Amino acid sequence: MDEIQQRLQDTSKNCLDAYGEWVTKKNDTKKQEDLHSAIHELRKVSSRLEIELAISERDEMASKPLPIPPHRSSKRSKGASDEGNNGDHNKAGDDKPKARRKPGKKTITIDSGNGGE
Repeated sequence: MDEIQQRLQDTSKNCLDAYGEWVTKKNDTKKQEDLHSAIHELRKVSSRLEIELAISERDEMASKPLPIPPHRSSKRSKGASDEGNNGDHNKAGDDKPKARRKPGKKTITIDSGNGGE
């Protein structure tokens, strides 16, 4: 039996025992502290198990190359046919950005309170 499995069984049993004792005497602070400690140990074991699972998945994924999503691969092939021009530059190799149009002026109407007279 491997280490994680043994720790998981032991901490689960301890947590279950601590819970059973706490249920009979909910006002006993010692029983409550024991239960908190048992829960903490169970969390540590479950965290170790999650780490092992992530390592296993990472190792599995490392053996397979990641495919290029279709929307990315079509842009890449299109950009390659434009001889390096990816649409970020203006025509005729002009490196200056296009001038932006100024926003229009807002008109403000002031009501003099005379009812429009």
